Amino acid sequence: ELEEPFLRNGLLMVVDGTDPELTNQILELEINAVEREREQQAKIFETAGGFAPTMGIIGTVMGLIHVLSNLSDPSSLGPSIAVAFTATLYGVASANLIYLPLATKIKTNTHERIQLMELMLEGVLALQAGENPQLIRKKLNSFMLLEPEDQRAKRVEDNASAE
Repeated sequence: ELEEPFLRNGLLMVVDGTDPELTNQILELEINAVEREREQQAKIFETAGGFAPTMGIIGTVMGLIHVLSNLSDPSSLGPSIAVAFTATLYGVASANLIYLPLATKIKTNTHERIQLMELMLEGVLALQAGENPQLIRKKLNSFMLLEPEDQRAKRVEDNASAE
């Protein structure tokens, strides 16, 4: 009945009597797969963030070529040049306000997800080894001590409001 598929799969392996080393290998492979998949997602946005300013420059150059082809009308030069340079602004702005922040957010979420999965893995393996519940609690709490202070405070606050 667990909603968390990683934890559910781990506990099912324990209940089914899977060898502890095999359980560890399978769950580690799943963690690595999630990490690789999310890194690829972040890389897409990082790449877009790298290309966006270049595309803006290309737009500016094309706009300036258009300006130079209309030098016979001096009254239209100012507005045409302004429009040409707007392309650069759009390129830089989209990179720094959209693509790169999205890549960073995906990386941050991935790091948090991997930490949670590693916590669950340790818990599953400890259960499978038949460790004392108090020892398991201490072991898993040590994972929480590795969290940055602001994340731990937010998690504690979220747990308190949920109760």
